Amino acid sequence: MELLVIGTGYVGLVSGTCLAEMGHHVTCLDINEDKIRKLNQGLIPIYEPGLEEMVKRNVKAQRLRFITDYAEGVSKAQVCFICVDTPHQENGEADLRFVRSVATSIAEHMFDYRVIVNKSTVPVGTAHFVENIIADTLNRRGISVDFDVVSNPEFLKEGNAIQDFMKPDRVVIGTNNTDVAQIMQEIYSPFMLSHERLIIMDIASAEMTKYAANAMLATRISFMNELAGLCELIGADINKVRKGIGSDQRIGYKFLYPGAGYGGSCLPKDIAALRKQADHVAYETPLIDAVSQVNERQKRVMGQQVIDYFNQRSGIAHKNIAILGLSFKPDTDDMREAPSLVLIQQLLNENVKLRLFDPVAMENAKKLIPDHPHISWCNDEFEATRHVDAIVLMTEWKQFRFIDLTSILQHMHGRVFFDGRNQYNPQDMVKKGFDYISIGQIPYYAGEAIPK
Repeated sequence: MELLVIGTGYVGLVSGTCLAEMGHHVTCLDINEDKIRKLNQGLIPIYEPGLEEMVKRNVKAQRLRFITDYAEGVSKAQVCFICVDTPHQENGEADLRFVRSVATSIAEHMFDYRVIVNKSTVPVGTAHFVENIIADTLNRRGISVDFDVVSNPEFLKEGNAIQDFMKPDRVVIGTNNTDVAQIMQEIYSPFMLSHERLIIMDIASAEMTKYAANAMLATRISFMNELAGLCELIGADINKVRKGIGSDQRIGYKFLYPGAGYGGSCLPKDIAALRKQADHVAYETPLIDAVSQVNERQKRVMGQQVIDYFNQRSGIAHKNIAILGLSFKPDTDDMREAPSLVLIQQLLNENVKLRLFDPVAMENAKKLIPDHPHISWCNDEFEATRHVDAIVLMTEWKQFRFIDLTSILQHMHGRVFFDGRNQYNPQDMVKKGFDYISIGQIPYYAGEAIPK
Protein backbone atom coordinates (compact mmCIF):
# COMPACT_ATOMS: atom_id res chain seq x y z
CA MET A 1 0.00 0.00 0.00
CA GLU A 2 1.16 3.56 -0.70
CA LEU A 3 1.51 5.37 2.63
CA LEU A 4 2.50 8.92 3.56
CA VAL A 5 4.05 9.57 6.97
CA ILE A 6 4.20 13.25 7.87
CA GLY A 7 6.84 14.16 10.42
CA THR A 8 10.26 12.50 10.66
CA GLY A 9 10.73 12.80 14.39
CA TYR A 10 10.86 9.82 16.68
CA VAL A 11 7.37 8.45 15.99
CA GLY A 12 7.28 9.27 12.28
CA LEU A 13 10.70 7.92 11.35
CA VAL A 14 10.30 4.69 13.32
CA SER A 15 6.74 4.13 12.09
CA GLY A 16 7.53 4.88 8.46
CA THR A 17 10.60 2.68 8.47
CA CYS A 18 8.85 -0.27 10.09
CA LEU A 19 5.90 -0.01 7.71
CA ALA A 20 8.36 -0.08 4.81
CA GLU A 21 10.12 -3.07 6.35
CA MET A 22 6.85 -5.01 6.09
CA GLY A 23 6.52 -4.27 2.37
CA HIS A 24 4.52 -1.05 2.19
CA HIS A 25 5.77 1.78 -0.01
CA VAL A 26 6.29 4.65 2.40
CA THR A 27 7.00 8.31 1.75
CA CYS A 28 8.18 10.26 4.79
CA LEU A 29 7.53 13.98 4.52
CA ASP A 30 8.94 16.80 6.61
CA ILE A 31 9.05 20.54 5.96
CA ASN A 32 12.50 20.70 7.54
CA GLU A 33 14.62 20.67 4.39
CA ASP A 34 17.88 20.14 6.27
CA LYS A 35 16.53 17.06 8.03
CA ILE A 36 15.26 15.57 4.77
CA ARG A 37 18.56 16.33 3.04
CA LYS A 38 20.45 14.51 5.80
CA LEU A 39 18.06 11.56 5.73
CA ASN A 40 18.60 11.24 2.00
CA GLN A 41 22.32 11.17 2.76
CA GLY A 42 21.79 8.34 5.24
CA LEU A 43 22.18 10.51 8.34
CA ILE A 44 19.66 9.56 11.05
CA PRO A 45 18.59 12.45 13.35
CA ILE A 46 17.78 10.27 16.38
CA TYR A 47 19.45 7.38 18.17
CA GLU A 48 17.42 4.20 18.26
CA PRO A 49 19.03 0.74 18.20
CA GLY A 50 18.60 -0.89 14.78
CA LEU A 51 16.95 2.10 13.10
CA GLU A 52 19.85 3.28 10.94
CA GLU A 53 20.36 -0.13 9.38
CA MET A 54 16.64 -0.55 8.71
CA VAL A 55 16.34 2.90 7.11
CA LYS A 56 19.24 2.22 4.75
CA ARG A 57 17.92 -1.23 3.83
CA ASN A 58 14.47 0.06 2.88
CA VAL A 59 15.79 3.10 1.02
CA LYS A 60 17.97 0.77 -1.04
CA ALA A 61 14.94 -1.46 -1.72
CA GLN A 62 12.99 1.65 -2.86
CA ARG A 63 10.26 1.08 -0.28
CA LEU A 64 11.20 4.20 1.72
CA ARG A 65 11.91 7.74 0.59
CA PHE A 66 12.08 11.23 2.10
CA ILE A 67 10.56 14.41 0.62
CA THR A 68 9.42 17.93 1.55
CA ASP A 69 6.68 18.36 -1.09
CA TYR A 70 3.07 17.92 0.09
CA ALA A 71 1.70 17.92 -3.46
CA GLU A 72 3.85 14.92 -4.34
CA GLY A 73 3.25 13.09 -1.08
CA VAL A 74 -0.53 13.50 -0.83
CA SER A 75 -1.16 12.76 -4.51
CA LYS A 76 0.30 9.23 -4.30
CA ALA A 77 -0.72 8.08 -0.83
CA GLN A 78 -3.91 6.20 0.00
CA VAL A 79 -3.38 6.78 3.71
CA CYS A 80 -1.70 9.77 5.36
CA PHE A 81 -0.26 9.36 8.88
CA ILE A 82 0.14 12.47 11.05
CA CYS A 83 3.20 11.91 13.25
CA VAL A 84 4.17 15.39 14.43
CA ASP A 85 5.08 16.57 17.89
CA THR A 86 2.42 17.80 20.31
CA PRO A 87 4.51 19.58 22.98
CA HIS A 88 2.83 20.80 26.11
CA GLN A 89 2.32 24.51 26.62
CA GLU A 90 3.21 26.31 29.84
CA ASN A 91 -0.25 25.56 31.22
CA GLY A 92 0.20 21.84 30.50
CA GLU A 93 -2.21 21.73 27.56
CA ALA A 94 -1.14 19.90 24.39
CA ASP A 95 -0.03 22.27 21.65
CA LEU A 96 -1.76 21.23 18.42
CA ARG A 97 -0.30 23.83 16.09
CA PHE A 98 1.74 21.25 14.16
CA VAL A 99 -1.31 18.99 13.81
CA ARG A 100 -3.29 21.96 12.52
CA SER A 101 -0.60 22.81 10.00
CA VAL A 102 -0.38 19.24 8.69
CA ALA A 103 -4.17 18.87 8.40
CA THR A 104 -4.36 22.13 6.46
CA SER A 105 -1.55 21.11 4.12
CA ILE A 106 -3.12 17.71 3.43
CA ALA A 107 -6.44 19.36 2.58
CA GLU A 108 -4.75 21.89 0.31
CA HIS A 109 -3.42 19.04 -1.86
CA MET A 110 -6.28 16.52 -1.78
CA PHE A 111 -8.21 15.78 -4.96
CA ASP A 112 -9.81 12.44 -4.08
CA TYR A 113 -10.58 10.23 -1.08
CA ARG A 114 -7.94 9.89 1.62
CA VAL A 115 -7.73 8.27 5.05
CA ILE A 116 -5.98 10.60 7.50
CA VAL A 117 -4.55 8.75 10.49
CA ASN A 118 -3.58 10.68 13.59
CA LYS A 119 -0.68 8.85 15.26
CA SER A 120 0.46 11.80 17.36
CA THR A 121 -0.48 11.82 21.04
CA VAL A 122 -3.43 14.19 21.19
CA PRO A 123 -6.32 15.12 23.50
CA VAL A 124 -9.76 13.58 23.09
CA GLY A 125 -11.59 15.50 20.39
CA THR A 126 -8.58 16.08 18.14
CA ALA A 127 -10.00 13.88 15.37
CA HIS A 128 -12.98 16.22 15.14
CA PHE A 129 -10.57 19.15 15.23
CA VAL A 130 -8.72 17.68 12.24
CA GLU A 131 -11.97 16.90 10.42
CA ASN A 132 -13.11 20.51 10.77
CA ILE A 133 -9.77 21.89 9.54
CA ILE A 134 -9.83 19.66 6.46
CA ALA A 135 -13.48 20.41 5.71
CA ASP A 136 -12.93 24.18 6.06
CA THR A 137 -9.87 24.07 3.82
CA LEU A 138 -11.70 22.07 1.16
CA ASN A 139 -14.60 24.54 1.31
CA ARG A 140 -12.19 27.43 0.78
CA ARG A 141 -10.84 25.61 -2.25
CA GLY A 142 -14.38 25.20 -3.52
CA ILE A 143 -14.16 21.40 -3.95
CA SER A 144 -15.90 18.42 -2.38
CA VAL A 145 -13.69 15.46 -1.44
CA ASP A 146 -14.56 12.59 0.87
CA PHE A 147 -12.16 11.65 3.66
CA ASP A 148 -12.04 9.84 7.00
CA VAL A 149 -10.01 10.65 10.09
CA VAL A 150 -8.74 7.78 12.23
CA SER A 151 -7.09 7.69 15.65
CA ASN A 152 -4.14 5.27 15.80
CA PRO A 153 -2.04 6.13 18.88
CA GLU A 154 1.55 4.93 19.09
CA PHE A 155 2.95 2.91 21.99
CA LEU A 156 6.67 3.03 21.30
CA LYS A 157 9.27 2.89 24.06
CA GLU A 158 12.44 4.77 23.28
CA GLY A 159 15.31 2.31 23.05
CA ASN A 160 12.94 -0.52 22.11
CA ALA A 161 10.82 1.17 19.45
CA ILE A 162 11.65 -1.15 16.55
CA GLN A 163 10.63 -4.21 18.55
CA ASP A 164 7.51 -2.44 19.82
CA PHE A 165 6.36 -1.59 16.29
CA MET A 166 7.30 -4.87 14.64
CA LYS A 167 5.82 -7.03 17.42
CA PRO A 168 3.18 -4.82 19.06
CA ASP A 169 1.27 -5.71 22.22
CA ARG A 170 -1.73 -4.14 20.55
CA VAL A 171 -2.69 -1.83 17.70
CA VAL A 172 -5.52 0.53 18.63
CA ILE A 173 -7.72 1.89 15.84
CA GLY A 174 -10.34 4.53 16.54
CA THR A 175 -13.03 4.68 13.85
CA ASN A 176 -16.77 4.11 13.41
CA ASN A 177 -16.39 3.25 9.73
CA THR A 178 -16.08 -0.49 9.05
CA ASP A 179 -14.54 0.12 5.61
CA VAL A 180 -11.81 2.27 7.14
CA ALA A 181 -11.24 -0.34 9.84
CA GLN A 182 -10.64 -2.86 7.05
CA ILE A 183 -8.07 -0.56 5.41
CA MET A 184 -6.22 -0.17 8.72
CA GLN A 185 -6.35 -3.91 9.30
CA GLU A 186 -4.76 -4.44 5.88
CA ILE A 187 -1.93 -2.03 6.77
CA TYR A 188 -1.15 -3.77 10.04
CA SER A 189 -1.88 -7.37 9.06
CA PRO A 190 1.84 -8.21 8.37
CA PHE A 191 2.60 -7.36 11.99
CA MET A 192 0.01 -9.82 13.30
CA LEU A 193 0.60 -13.06 11.45
CA SER A 194 1.05 -15.03 14.66
CA HIS A 195 -1.55 -13.31 16.82
CA GLU A 196 -4.38 -10.86 16.22
CA ARG A 197 -3.72 -7.74 18.27
CA LEU A 198 -5.90 -5.19 16.47
CA ILE A 199 -8.38 -3.43 18.74
CA ILE A 200 -11.13 -1.40 17.04
CA MET A 201 -12.96 1.21 19.11
CA ASP A 202 -14.56 4.62 18.84
CA ILE A 203 -12.30 7.58 18.18
CA ALA A 204 -12.61 9.25 21.59
CA SER A 205 -11.71 6.02 23.39
CA ALA A 206 -8.70 5.48 21.12
CA GLU A 207 -7.45 9.00 21.81
CA MET A 208 -7.93 8.45 25.54
CA THR A 209 -6.19 5.07 25.52
CA LYS A 210 -2.74 6.56 24.89
CA TYR A 211 -3.02 9.02 27.77
CA ALA A 212 -4.47 6.34 30.05
CA ALA A 213 -1.65 3.91 29.26
CA ASN A 214 1.09 6.43 30.01
CA ALA A 215 -0.70 7.63 33.13
CA MET A 216 -0.83 4.06 34.42
CA LEU A 217 2.87 3.49 33.73
CA ALA A 218 3.80 6.77 35.41
CA THR A 219 1.61 5.87 38.39
CA ARG A 220 3.43 2.56 38.90
CA ILE A 221 6.80 4.33 38.78
CA SER A 222 5.80 7.06 41.22
CA PHE A 223 4.15 4.53 43.54
CA MET A 224 7.35 2.51 43.76
CA ASN A 225 9.45 5.64 44.27
CA GLU A 226 7.17 6.77 47.08
CA LEU A 227 7.42 3.34 48.71
CA ALA A 228 11.21 3.45 48.28
CA GLY A 229 11.45 6.60 50.37
CA LEU A 230 9.41 4.98 53.12
CA CYS A 231 11.49 1.78 52.97
CA GLU A 232 14.70 3.76 53.55
CA LEU A 233 13.26 5.30 56.71
CA ILE A 234 11.86 2.12 58.26
CA GLY A 235 14.63 -0.30 57.25
CA ALA A 236 12.82 -2.27 54.53
CA ASP A 237 14.39 -3.12 51.16
CA ILE A 238 12.41 -1.90 48.15
CA ASN A 239 14.02 -4.50 45.87
CA LYS A 240 12.67 -7.30 48.06
CA VAL A 241 9.31 -5.58 48.32
CA ARG A 242 9.22 -5.33 44.51
CA LYS A 243 9.74 -9.08 44.19
CA GLY A 244 7.11 -9.74 46.80
CA ILE A 245 4.37 -7.72 45.14
CA GLY A 246 5.43 -8.40 41.55
CA SER A 247 4.92 -12.12 42.01
CA ASP A 248 1.20 -11.39 42.28
CA GLN A 249 -0.12 -11.95 38.74
CA ARG A 250 -2.56 -9.09 39.18
CA ILE A 251 0.40 -6.73 39.59
CA GLY A 252 3.36 -8.19 37.69
CA TYR A 253 6.96 -6.96 37.66
CA LYS A 254 7.01 -4.43 34.83
CA PHE A 255 7.45 -0.75 35.70
CA LEU A 256 7.95 -1.58 39.38
CA TYR A 257 11.57 -0.46 39.49
CA PRO A 258 12.39 2.44 41.82
CA GLY A 259 14.81 5.04 40.54
CA ALA A 260 15.65 8.69 40.13
CA GLY A 261 12.29 9.59 38.56
CA TYR A 262 10.86 9.31 35.08
CA GLY A 263 11.57 11.71 32.22
CA GLY A 264 11.55 11.68 28.44
CA SER A 265 9.20 13.04 25.84
CA CYS A 266 6.06 11.09 26.75
CA LEU A 267 5.20 10.52 30.40
CA PRO A 268 5.67 14.08 31.74
CA LYS A 269 3.96 15.65 28.73
CA ASP A 270 1.06 13.21 28.64
CA ILE A 271 0.39 13.45 32.36
CA ALA A 272 0.25 17.25 32.07
CA ALA A 273 -2.07 17.08 29.07
CA LEU A 274 -4.40 14.58 30.78
CA ARG A 275 -4.64 16.79 33.85
CA LYS A 276 -5.45 19.77 31.62
CA GLN A 277 -8.20 17.84 29.85
CA ALA A 278 -9.73 17.06 33.22
CA ASP A 279 -9.57 20.76 34.12
CA HIS A 280 -11.58 21.62 31.01
CA VAL A 281 -14.50 19.51 32.24
CA ALA A 282 -14.07 20.52 35.90
CA TYR A 283 -13.09 17.00 36.97
CA GLU A 284 -10.64 16.60 39.84
CA THR A 285 -7.77 14.12 39.42
CA PRO A 286 -5.99 13.91 42.80
CA LEU A 287 -4.31 10.59 41.95
CA ILE A 288 -2.90 11.82 38.63
CA ASP A 289 -1.85 15.10 40.27
CA ALA A 290 0.06 13.14 42.91
CA VAL A 291 1.91 11.10 40.27
CA SER A 292 3.58 14.25 38.95
CA GLN A 293 4.25 15.64 42.42
CA VAL A 294 5.97 12.44 43.55
CA ASN A 295 8.06 12.36 40.39
CA GLU A 296 9.28 15.93 40.79
CA ARG A 297 10.25 15.16 44.38
CA GLN A 298 11.99 11.96 43.30
CA LYS A 299 14.22 13.80 40.84
CA ARG A 300 15.80 15.59 43.80
CA VAL A 301 16.39 12.49 45.92
CA MET A 302 19.78 11.54 44.50
CA GLY A 303 21.13 15.07 44.81
CA GLN A 304 20.00 15.30 48.41
CA GLN A 305 21.63 11.96 49.21
CA VAL A 306 24.93 13.24 47.83
CA ILE A 307 24.65 16.52 49.75
CA ASP A 308 23.75 14.79 53.02
CA TYR A 309 26.57 12.25 52.73
CA PHE A 310 29.28 14.88 52.37
CA ASN A 311 27.79 17.41 54.79
CA GLN A 312 27.94 14.71 57.48
CA ARG A 313 31.67 14.52 56.82
CA SER A 314 33.94 17.30 55.57
CA GLY A 315 31.34 19.23 53.55
CA ILE A 316 30.36 19.04 49.89
CA ALA A 317 31.84 22.26 48.46
CA HIS A 318 34.65 21.73 45.94
CA LYS A 319 34.15 17.96 45.82
CA ASN A 320 34.68 16.22 42.47
CA ILE A 321 31.77 14.00 41.46
CA ALA A 322 31.31 11.79 38.39
CA ILE A 323 27.86 11.36 36.87
CA LEU A 324 27.51 8.26 34.72
CA GLY A 325 24.57 8.40 32.32
CA LEU A 326 22.71 11.56 31.35
CA SER A 327 19.82 10.47 29.10
CA PHE A 328 16.50 9.82 30.82
CA LYS A 329 16.84 6.08 30.10
CA PRO A 330 19.34 3.76 28.37
CA ASP A 331 19.40 3.10 24.60
CA THR A 332 18.33 6.63 23.72
CA ASP A 333 19.94 10.05 23.36
CA ASP A 334 16.80 11.79 24.65
CA MET A 335 17.57 14.35 27.35
CA ARG A 336 14.06 15.77 27.68
CA GLU A 337 12.98 15.96 31.34
CA ALA A 338 15.99 13.80 32.29
CA PRO A 339 16.51 13.48 36.08
CA SER A 340 20.24 14.06 35.52
CA LEU A 341 19.49 17.70 34.66
CA VAL A 342 17.98 18.27 38.10
CA LEU A 343 20.91 16.52 39.81
CA ILE A 344 23.49 18.57 37.90
CA GLN A 345 21.87 21.85 38.90
CA GLN A 346 21.54 20.74 42.53
CA LEU A 347 25.25 19.93 42.75
CA LEU A 348 26.39 23.05 40.90
CA ASN A 349 24.43 25.07 43.46
CA GLU A 350 26.63 23.42 46.13
CA ASN A 351 29.84 24.50 44.35
CA VAL A 352 30.64 20.95 43.27
CA LYS A 353 32.89 20.05 40.33
CA LEU A 354 31.24 17.59 37.94
CA ARG A 355 32.64 15.08 35.47
CA LEU A 356 29.95 13.95 33.02
CA PHE A 357 29.73 10.98 30.68
CA ASP A 358 27.01 9.30 28.64
CA PRO A 359 27.66 6.74 25.86
CA VAL A 360 25.20 8.34 23.41
CA ALA A 361 23.55 11.50 24.74
CA MET A 362 26.57 13.80 25.19
CA GLU A 363 25.78 16.08 22.26
CA ASN A 364 22.14 16.49 23.25
CA ALA A 365 23.19 17.03 26.85
CA LYS A 366 25.56 19.84 25.84
CA LYS A 367 22.64 21.62 24.17
CA LEU A 368 20.71 21.68 27.45
CA ILE A 369 23.50 22.12 30.00
CA PRO A 370 25.11 25.58 29.80
CA ASP A 371 28.88 25.91 29.81
CA HIS A 372 30.16 26.05 33.36
CA PRO A 373 33.71 26.15 34.78
CA HIS A 374 32.82 23.30 37.13
CA ILE A 375 31.66 20.91 34.36
CA SER A 376 34.03 18.58 32.52
CA TRP A 377 32.84 16.43 29.64
CA CYS A 378 34.56 13.04 29.59
CA ASN A 379 35.18 10.47 26.86
CA ASP A 380 34.36 7.36 28.88
CA GLU A 381 33.46 6.13 32.36
CA PHE A 382 37.11 5.64 33.32
CA GLU A 383 38.08 9.23 32.52
CA ALA A 384 34.96 10.48 34.31
CA THR A 385 35.70 8.62 37.54
CA ARG A 386 39.41 9.32 37.85
CA HIS A 387 40.33 11.20 41.06
CA VAL A 388 36.68 11.87 42.01
CA ASP A 389 35.22 11.86 45.50
CA ALA A 390 32.00 10.12 44.44
CA ILE A 391 30.23 8.44 41.56
CA VAL A 392 26.53 8.83 40.78
CA LEU A 393 24.90 6.38 38.36
CA MET A 394 21.88 8.05 36.73
CA THR A 395 21.28 5.93 33.61
CA GLU A 396 21.68 2.15 33.60
CA TRP A 397 23.50 1.74 30.30
CA LYS A 398 24.50 -1.89 29.70
CA GLN A 399 28.18 -1.00 29.47
CA PHE A 400 28.10 0.14 33.11
CA ARG A 401 26.95 -3.26 34.40
CA PHE A 402 30.32 -5.01 34.41
CA ILE A 403 32.85 -2.20 34.56
CA ASP A 404 35.93 -2.87 36.66
CA LEU A 405 34.79 -1.10 39.81
CA THR A 406 37.74 -2.38 41.84
CA SER A 407 40.15 -0.66 39.45
CA ILE A 408 38.03 2.47 39.37
CA LEU A 409 38.02 2.69 43.17
CA GLN A 410 41.83 2.60 43.20
CA HIS A 411 41.90 5.81 41.15
CA MET A 412 39.26 7.67 43.20
CA HIS A 413 39.90 10.12 46.02
CA GLY A 414 36.73 8.99 47.78
CA ARG A 415 34.87 5.70 47.94
CA VAL A 416 31.14 6.43 47.76
CA PHE A 417 28.89 5.17 44.96
CA PHE A 418 25.36 6.53 44.59
CA ASP A 419 23.19 4.19 42.53
CA GLY A 420 20.14 5.96 41.14
CA ARG A 421 18.95 2.81 39.37
CA ASN A 422 19.72 0.09 41.95
CA GLN A 423 21.86 -1.66 39.37
CA TYR A 424 24.43 -3.15 41.73
CA ASN A 425 24.34 -5.58 44.60
CA PRO A 426 24.94 -3.75 47.91
CA GLN A 427 26.93 -6.58 49.50
CA ASP A 428 29.20 -6.86 46.46
CA MET A 429 29.80 -3.11 46.42
CA VAL A 430 30.77 -3.05 50.09
CA LYS A 431 33.13 -5.99 49.60
CA LYS A 432 34.82 -4.03 46.82
CA GLY A 433 35.36 -1.18 49.28
CA PHE A 434 32.57 1.27 48.43
CA ASP A 435 30.12 3.09 50.57
CA TYR A 436 26.95 2.25 48.63
CA ILE A 437 23.83 4.40 48.68
CA SER A 438 20.85 3.57 46.49
CA ILE A 439 17.08 4.04 46.22
CA GLY A 440 14.81 2.39 48.77
CA GLN A 441 17.55 0.48 50.61
CA ILE A 442 19.47 1.31 53.76
CA PRO A 443 22.96 2.71 53.12
CA TYR A 444 25.86 0.26 53.15
CA TYR A 445 29.28 1.44 54.34
CA ALA A 446 32.65 -0.18 53.69
CA GLY A 447 34.23 -1.54 56.86
CA GLU A 448 30.91 -2.05 58.62
CA ALA A 449 29.07 -5.33 59.09
CA ILE A 450 26.98 -6.18 56.06
CA PRO A 451 23.25 -6.58 56.88
CA LYS A 452 21.76 -9.94 55.95
